[in-house]
Parts: sequence; structure tokens; C-alpha cells
Amino acid sequence: MLIKQLVEIDGVSGNEDKVREFIVENIKTNVDEITIDDIGNIIALKRGRDGKLRVMLSAHMDEVGFICTGYTDTGMVKFKAVGGIDERILPGKRVIAGENKVRGVIGCKAIHLQEKESRDNVIKAKNLYIDIGASSKEEAEKLLPLGEYISFQGEYEEYGDNVIKAKALDDRAGCAIIMEIINEKKQYDFDLYACFTVQEEIGLRGAETASYQVNPDVAIVVEGTTCSDVPGVEGQDQSTRLGEGAALSVMDRSAYYDPALTKFLYKTAVDNSIKVQYKQTATGGNDAGKIQTSRTGVKVAAVSVPVRYIHSPISLMDRRDYNSSKELILKILEQLDKNGGKYNV
Repeated sequence: MLIKQLVEIDGVSGNEDKVREFIVENIKTNVDEITIDDIGNIIALKRGRDGKLRVMLSAHMDEVGFICTGYTDTGMVKFKAVGGIDERILPGKRVIAGENKVRGVIGCKAIHLQEKESRDNVIKAKNLYIDIGASSKEEAEKLLPLGEYISFQGEYEEYGDNVIKAKALDDRAGCAIIMEIINEKKQYDFDLYACFTVQEEIGLRGAETASYQVNPDVAIVVEGTTCSDVPGVEGQDQSTRLGEGAALSVMDRSAYYDPALTKFLYKTAVDNSIKVQYKQTATGGNDAGKIQTSRTGVKVAAVSVPVRYIHSPISLMDRRDYNSSKELILKILEQLDKNGGKYNV
């Protein structure tokens, strides 16, 4: 299963090489052209029958993680976060570090040794360290050289009939969906570009260069998004709900999604009995923020898979939402093909 294989690859922002290699290897026989640009994006083209329209599907390859920034004299590793990570979840988390795949755990001063002020507040990342079993600075530096990347260690597991637990579901879920779509034996009138971007978690950087090169007429971002259907969160504040289908966004901190295209997505889902929901909060952001403003502007929408505990090693996703997202995108491509790229609600 592609999603299982993808989440088991480490690929912190700026270090997506292994993810890129896997994706290229698994789509190359089903596309007409693959380009790797200078920043590291994959731009895969499936040529259409007339190519008058360019449709872009986009998902990012990178995941949040850390980078080694130094050492203590006793061999502990100091680090900085790469991407947005809630500091509250860090103590006690297992990690995999560097090219040597060194195992480690994020540690902090024992609670009984902390001052009351420290016990009552979130421990800042600058006061944490990674214990890799080294006993000196020299040993730690040999095991994990300065500047190497560090990933969460989070094994793929299945809970019940439908729930998947893993790291990096944001956005390997989107990558897997696009890979499955591009590998289907379908040809459209329009040119279909499958873009797998880099460095989304640190500023949507890959999407900026990919969208400039593709210059799409229509773009759909496929991603894992926040899901907060948990105790203590009122219904109106639950961004999305697990098991309630593909999530569509109206706006977030990075983009205002094309209203007509988003409504068309929703209507298509309803007309085809595909489970769908609107994202109820405007938090977060994704590659749409850069795609939307590329060149003279692009009509863009997002189809998202709800993910609980996002940006952690124990994110949860419902495979039914994954399947709804994939089915909806396939239907939209079919409708765009049928209507010559036009969409009306």
C-alpha cells in the first residue's frame, strides 16, 4: 500500500530525496515526462489529447522534523525544529537522526529537579535535548554530524477497521492519492500535471517554483489537514471530523480558495454520493497560497484528508476520508474533461 510505504520514509523539509526517489520509481511508467527542478520538486506530466488546458494536482513531500545544531559536553544533541511543531508534545518522543539512522529520544530535566515555574509551563525546545546514547561531544558529533536532519520515529499501525496511525500523514496522504490517480490508465483532453513539492512546511517554497513552471489554468492541492473532533472542542471549532469525508476549504492563512471551483467540488461530491465536509476553521495553510498568486493568478481549491494530532509521530487518518478525497478528485477531473475545463454550480 503506497501510503504505508510513504510514511515509513523520512523526509524532513529540505531533505526529501528518499521520498522523491520512491515517488519517481512508482509513477515513471505511467507519465509522459518527469522533471526534477533545481529546488527538488517533481513535475510529472500526463499529456492530454489536445493539451489546451493545464490542470495541476499538488501535494508536498516534506514533513516536519528537526535539525542538529550542536552538542553538550556530555554528548547530548541540541536541535531546532524544522516546520511548525507544538513544543508540548516533544519530551519523551523517539527520533531517527541523520544518515546513520541513529535512534534517540527527546529529553529534558527530570520533573523533580525543575523549579516550580518550569513545572507549570511548557518546556521550551531550547531547554530540550536529544539523547542518542553518546557520552561525549566528540562521540555525538561522530554519530550525528552538525546540520543533519532528524525525524520523528512513528510506526505505521492500523486501529480498528478504518483508522491509520503514522507520522507524516501531512502530506504523504496527498502524495499517495495523486500517485494512485496518475497511475490509473486514464487520458484526458487536458494536460495533467502531478506536482510533488518540497519545503512546504517552511514556507511553501517548492509550490512557488512548481506553479511558475507549470502555469496551470486550474490547480487542486491535496493535503492532510487539521482535525480537532476531540473532547473539549465545541462543534463549531472542530476544523474537520474524522470519518466525515473529504474536507474542502473556503480560506485559511495562506489562501482564499476560488469560490466557484470550491462550490463545484462540493456539488460534484453531493451529486455522486461522495462524503464531503467543509473545513470550519481558517487556521493553517498549504501550497495553494503560492500557487494562487503565481504569474497572473491561478484558480485553486484544496481537497484535504482530516488528520488528528497532525505534525506529530502519532497522527490519525480515516481511510474512508482518504478514499473520498481520491474519488472526488477523479470525478472533478472527469467533469473538467467533459466540460472543456469549465465548471458551473
